[in-house]
Amino acid sequence: MGDLVTLGQRIRHFRQEAGLTLDQVGEQVGTAASQLSLIENGRREPRVTLLGEIAKALGVTVPDLLDETPPSPRAALEIELDRLQRSALYARLGLPPVRPGRTLGDDVLEALVGLHRELVDRERRSIATPEEARRANTELRHRMREKNNYLPDLEELAENLVRSSGHVSGAITHREVGLMAKRLGFELVYANDLPRSARSITDLENGRIYLPPASIPGGHGLRSMALQAMAHRMLGHEVPETYADFLHQRLEINYFAAACLMPLTQSVAFLQQAKSDRNIAVEDFRDAFGVTHEAAALRFTNLATSHLDLQLHFLRVGDDGAVYKAYENDGLRLPVDVTGSTEGQPVCRKWSARVAFTRTNRTTEFYQYTDTPEGTFWESTQTGTGTGSEFSITVGVPFAQAKWFRGRETTQRQVSTCPDPACCTLPDNELTGRWGGKVWTSARLHAHILSPLPSGTFPGVDDQEVYRFLEQHASDD
Repeated sequence: MGDLVTLGQRIRHFRQEAGLTLDQVGEQVGTAASQLSLIENGRREPRVTLLGEIAKALGVTVPDLLDETPPSPRAALEIELDRLQRSALYARLGLPPVRPGRTLGDDVLEALVGLHRELVDRERRSIATPEEARRANTELRHRMREKNNYLPDLEELAENLVRSSGHVSGAITHREVGLMAKRLGFELVYANDLPRSARSITDLENGRIYLPPASIPGGHGLRSMALQAMAHRMLGHEVPETYADFLHQRLEINYFAAACLMPLTQSVAFLQQAKSDRNIAVEDFRDAFGVTHEAAALRFTNLATSHLDLQLHFLRVGDDGAVYKAYENDGLRLPVDVTGSTEGQPVCRKWSARVAFTRTNRTTEFYQYTDTPEGTFWESTQTGTGTGSEFSITVGVPFAQAKWFRGRETTQRQVSTCPDPACCTLPDNELTGRWGGKVWTSARLHAHILSPLPSGTFPGVDDQEVYRFLEQHASDD
């Protein structure tokens, strides 16, 4: 029957407008006043026949009673207070609920609802701590490993959208992305004054997706950001209530955008042919669809197991050796902390992801075999430069599967015994004897270690900047 609290409020509203008491209505419908009181307080659902009798007694129709609109501003506050006091958050406080009777002033009711809203907002902000973020990210990584990093529902959704643009083969163009947006009721607008905290902004009221005027060379960034914004609407995302929700949504929109830029049917055909030729190379996959090396490597992890029967691992590592992103289903032992999180952990200095930084020529992929306690892995690594620092992108497979990849003939080989600290963490005895106790270093502090994630409706986004931006552009029309 819908929301019982709103229904009860509407019955009370029409009863009071008619100047009737609970006893008088009860006499007309043949129900005790105490039972009607429970209905008005949203504690009991009336039978359909009784609802009809109540409507007749009050001089209104049943649809009038079933309307989900609160009958007055006061009723709207009472309904909101009731819902907030039924939440698990309020229950944890162990406080009794407040019944907003007629003697409770409107100002007091507004203050109570305001306090509850602030309580909810503070709870949402508190979840975006580094510890919570790392825990949620680890859980998400484990779930995706169970799925082999493959989401068939999103693949189908992306293929249908790409098909609607008329795209046939090759790289998705900006024009085709614009047609996809138009099909969903959006216009792409490139704005110079986009808030620094936002990658894109979707104006749902006016059907616009605001993007920065320039991005990654080649335009992959702009196409991807536009598709990510569309994905939020296509997937029916609501405002995230937990940081785990936020991360899950980010994963879905990134996956969807990649599946549009590198459509399933075309990508699988391309990769299957490369496997047949024993010439799989991330750089070829990248160039065929006009995306970044990282995007191609991540997309390869989506498709390799489900469509090529390959197990693999992926790493994005900073020039300081720390993991930024990681995925594996091939048995490689990723470095993790006590919580199981791998982000921020140093990888072995002998892995391809770090050895590649020592090369003089970094324009091509670097290939290496690495012997580890878990077995031998073949890896392909490409280095790149981001904002102020370098990074490496690695895709690797177990030794037996190297036969399908370009670069398998490499003679580069390293032996890693990590997590044994003697492998590459502890200095050797000679260096320790020479410098032990004779040095004091002023360490560079990574500020993000001490800082919680910025608060807001979406973690890290300045709501005030976003709303001012939308107000400014709305007034430009």
